[in-house]
Amino acid sequence: MLLRKTALVVSLVAAALFASAGTATAAPADPTPAPATPEAFAAAAANPVIVVGGLSGIAVAYEPMAARLRADGYRTFIYQLPGLGLGDIPTSARAFATYVDQVRASTGAATVDVVAHSEGGLVSRYYLKRLGGTAAIGRYVSLGTPQYGTYVANIVAFLGLGSCAGVVACQQMTIGSAFLADLNAGDDTPGAVRYTTVRTLQDELVRPTGNAVVNDGATNVLIQTYCPLRVVGHLGLVLDGTAYTIVRGALLDGPVRPNCLAL
Repeated sequence: MLLRKTALVVSLVAAALFASAGTATAAPADPTPAPATPEAFAAAAANPVIVVGGLSGIAVAYEPMAARLRADGYRTFIYQLPGLGLGDIPTSARAFATYVDQVRASTGAATVDVVAHSEGGLVSRYYLKRLGGTAAIGRYVSLGTPQYGTYVANIVAFLGLGSCAGVVACQQMTIGSAFLADLNAGDDTPGAVRYTTVRTLQDELVRPTGNAVVNDGATNVLIQTYCPLRVVGHLGLVLDGTAYTIVRGALLDGPVRPNCLAL
């Protein structure tokens, strides 16, 4: 009962932040328009991109990021976490594995790329590390993901809950949780996947912000290292133009060259 009430609160918070949207877990359709430039044609030939939402993140919240990718020619899909990401992260990862297979089947692509926000980065990384996902993913980009956990008080204060209140994913994202101990045991970056993490000093949920990085060869980008005057919050990572230039560079296997003036 408590979890049900918590889910209702989170859903209302999400609805207040974003307009209502349908679930993105059904068999996907390719919504990307025909490319209009040589660069866009090259992107259209690249891996499809799945934008993975975070805790309480309904699909429409990620349309700005998806729209940027589509404008650059990428075949783009949005994955909303089951139950808005309130439940067990490994269970969400198994559902995500099915979705990846659906995207690959619908596009004919052997591999896809992942751009994952917040908890979505943990779901995607669990899929890579524990469910054999390295064969299906070419590039992994996380935005504000608490890879090594976050102080729970920061999460619940943002959501207005006061405590984890039975939210399993919240408990699993606590620093030192059994889930994170398992996820971070051994190699952080298995397989031939190219790993990139993006973080910001103004992240309200990931504290300390250094916990948004992964080890073992990943490219870890702090926006303010390159753009010290850029102010980007946790939700802003999926809206900010500078953050998007980092994502685009990662998908192209390019050097880290953020555009500090990008809108």
